[in-house]
Amino acid sequence: MLTLKEVRQNPFVLKFLKESKHTLQTASYTDHGLNHAELVAKRSRLLAENFKLPETEQEMCAIAGFTHDFGNFLGRENHDLAGAMLFQNIFKDNFNPNELTAIMKAISDHDGYELKLSSPISAIVILADKSDTRRERVLEKNITAIKSDIHSRVNYAVTGNRLKIDKKRVTLILKIDTNFVPVMEFFEIFTNRMVYCRKAAECLDCSFALIINGFKLL
Repeated sequence: MLTLKEVRQNPFVLKFLKESKHTLQTASYTDHGLNHAELVAKRSRLLAENFKLPETEQEMCAIAGFTHDFGNFLGRENHDLAGAMLFQNIFKDNFNPNELTAIMKAISDHDGYELKLSSPISAIVILADKSDTRRERVLEKNITAIKSDIHSRVNYAVTGNRLKIDKKRVTLILKIDTNFVPVMEFFEIFTNRMVYCRKAAECLDCSFALIINGFKLL
């Protein structure tokens, strides 16, 4: 099986991530390129280590975390399914059927809010991905444009982001500039994501908590 280091060096993966960032930046989305991929891969590995997944599965979590969004250059709609098929097309000779299926499923599951999760690898990638809300993901530089777009505005307001992990609970701890965005506006955008994090945590036999500015909200 390939390692994340090897997957990360694949020219197709890097090109797909670069084009995904450009495509979504043009459409005024937040960063879905290399920076986001690196953070999700890192958090996926940390989560997998915490929940004592075998080392092979830890590597699979990191790989799925790194590649989960690289289908966005084909379009935002169904980018999760496109990404899974792209991964299969590139790496079908580098993983056994069980490994390839699990990674493809994690890529496909990461945006499937209606799904009932059955794979711990999928659950870990979801927690790593959906917890990544922060000012640095906003690609727009014009503050007026940021304020006029709710997704950019809410991400820009997040000045602190930490994921606390233990065996019984995963806690997302955020610091939000409430002079820029009220907490309720955060919920307007991220409620579905936080509920999906809760479902992912349940798949791992633990709970999910959200703390904003020192107050526990979930």
